[in-house]
Amino acid sequence: MALKCGIVGLPNVGKSTLFNCLSNAKAQSANFPFCTIEPNLGTISVPDKRLTELEKLVNPERVMPTTIEIVDIAGLVKGASKGEGLGNKFLANIRETDAIIHVLRCFDDDNIVHVDGSVDPVRDKEIIDIELQMKDLEAVESKIKSLGKAAGSGDKTAARQLAILTQLKEKLEAGKSGREVVVEAEDDIKFVKELQLLTTKPVLYLCNVDESSVSSGNNYVEQVKEAVAAENAEVLFLGAAIEADINELDSYEDRQEFLGDIGLEEPGVNKLITSAYKLLNLSTYFTAGVKEVRAWTITKGMTAPQAAGVIHTDFEKGFIRAEVIKYDNFIQYGSEAKVKEAGKMGVEGKEYVVEDGDIMHFRFNV
Repeated sequence: MALKCGIVGLPNVGKSTLFNCLSNAKAQSANFPFCTIEPNLGTISVPDKRLTELEKLVNPERVMPTTIEIVDIAGLVKGASKGEGLGNKFLANIRETDAIIHVLRCFDDDNIVHVDGSVDPVRDKEIIDIELQMKDLEAVESKIKSLGKAAGSGDKTAARQLAILTQLKEKLEAGKSGREVVVEAEDDIKFVKELQLLTTKPVLYLCNVDESSVSSGNNYVEQVKEAVAAENAEVLFLGAAIEADINELDSYEDRQEFLGDIGLEEPGVNKLITSAYKLLNLSTYFTAGVKEVRAWTITKGMTAPQAAGVIHTDFEKGFIRAEVIKYDNFIQYGSEAKVKEAGKMGVEGKEYVVEDGDIMHFRFNV
């Protein structure tokens, strides 16, 4: 499932440094590789300690982690929605992503010039928000015009969609984001998703801090948390420059010692990748055998046949049943055979909703 998170923000807030940190496998583990597809697009493996534990027990020929794609989008500027600074191109890049990582500068450094002359992450957030909102407003108004005639002629679907668009327009005109308009019906959710609005995408605010703030944050971080409290959005903080220093260390031991010295248990980019994975509403199940231990990416709420289809469409079409072992049971008993002996393997049908961490074996007939 090639789902993308886009890194956005003003120029000189640390986006490129962050992306370069993500591009270095040493920021995670030698078992979790990174592959550059284009200069600004990378497929990044999601750190998962469960995969390491399964590897110890199964001793497979290879281990395959799950992945997400990260897109480094060039810095936006005021007027981007009107084409300033190649704004239309950059906004189009954001539209192609499934979620947004919004990087905010939360450190003082006279040697790094801020595009607006001073450090104010809340102001910076609002600048980006306004550009995204203005672009969305343009798209919503255009859609309202195209649906107006059909809605007026009695088309119930068009009328319902027009009502949703009107709510979106009101929010955007009030300087709010489209994600604040909540729709529940499946058809309505699909309609809003197809609009590909920038401000309906889930967002994670990432505060780029200095070394003294990497373990506990700072006043700038608290300002951001207060500003986004009503958005139900996650706020993380890390030091992009510190992450770059970690990447320069060759051995795992040196990296762990460095992390301990600054009060961290793991690199900040690990937490970022894991949070981005959750932001995309993704979940993981495993297959485990002597040939391969592998993590598979699914959308939360998928049934067993749908999860099987992620491996191969034939698995979904010919699905018979799924043999399911809970991760904790596998670790407790140490092997599939011992789990079976203990009566802890479940046999599930087509209605089973896969849980994060399930170890699965599919029976199918094509």
